[in-house]
Amino acid sequence: MGSAQAVYTQFVSLRVNDSAIKLNVDTRVTLLDALRNDLGLTGAKKGCDHGQCGACTVLVDGRRIKSCMTLAVMHDGQSVTTIEGLAQDRRLSKLQQAFIKFDAFQCGFCTSGQLMSAVGLLSEVGKPTADQIRELMSGNICRCGAYPRIVAAILDSVA
Repeated sequence: MGSAQAVYTQFVSLRVNDSAIKLNVDTRVTLLDALRNDLGLTGAKKGCDHGQCGACTVLVDGRRIKSCMTLAVMHDGQSVTTIEGLAQDRRLSKLQQAFIKFDAFQCGFCTSGQLMSAVGLLSEVGKPTADQIRELMSGNICRCGAYPRIVAAILDSVA
């Protein structure tokens, strides 16, 4: 007979999309699962669950991370931005508008991760070249192959 396994929880204070949030989470829960299951923010997708596809990309203190690869408790006191927090005053960001303009998505599954990674890239590099974009976005997979349109949209957003 198997013995019952202890479950440990911890309170975590986050600032999610500019709102203060306090959660009591299982210490083993990923940031992605806390965002999706506890907060109902389903924009970050659970793709590969191994950090290889980038569909779960969010910003933590302005830095892009793959939220399926980190525990929620590791981010106590930090600021998290998801795709739901990218638009301001119900207006799409310049980058979101460029993704629409260039049709930089097809099925849309990877779009939130692509956008969040691009936001992080732009804060890291400022005005990147096409080659820098391709290199720095290589951790985000698009099964539909919209890569040329994604690069064009990112370039257009900083033009």
